[in-house]
Amino acid sequence: MSQVLFKGITVNTAGSLPAVGTKSPDFSLTAADLSQKSLSDFLGKKIVLNIFPSIDTGTCAMSVRTFNQKAASMDNTVVLCISKDLPFAQGRFCAAEGIENVVTLSEYKDNAFSEAYGVRFSDGPLQGLLSRAVVVLDESGKVVYTEQVAETTNEPDYEAAIASL
Repeated sequence: MSQVLFKGITVNTAGSLPAVGTKSPDFSLTAADLSQKSLSDFLGKKIVLNIFPSIDTGTCAMSVRTFNQKAASMDNTVVLCISKDLPFAQGRFCAAEGIENVVTLSEYKDNAFSEAYGVRFSDGPLQGLLSRAVVVLDESGKVVYTEQVAETTNEPDYEAAIASL
């Protein structure tokens, strides 16, 4: 279990992020077209997992916008924006914002991803949603960088995540 803050209040997550140097846990998440996507669908590319509570909040929306902008210039890299939002809400947001360089994925069906990655809030006002975190994987799915954002209302360290690629 990890502890983070939400508006200054201590909250807990269901576990800890995968350790750098380890194989990333597999996952099954729902894409915008309602298909299921797993880690194997993206292997062979560098992968940035941009994990957050809800695309309907300012900080989460900013992380999607920022990674979308940065992804446009990254070779052999895919950015996966992951939340519990329904795929329809993720799609509406991306369409309205002109976001085309990231892949949105939803964990609305079960908690398997957030349990495996240790990012599900286990208490507090956002209980059940995903904490703000970034996990970067190499082409083989090995974890090369992680950040569990200490204060959920803050943005992740984009530059550190990109530098790890």
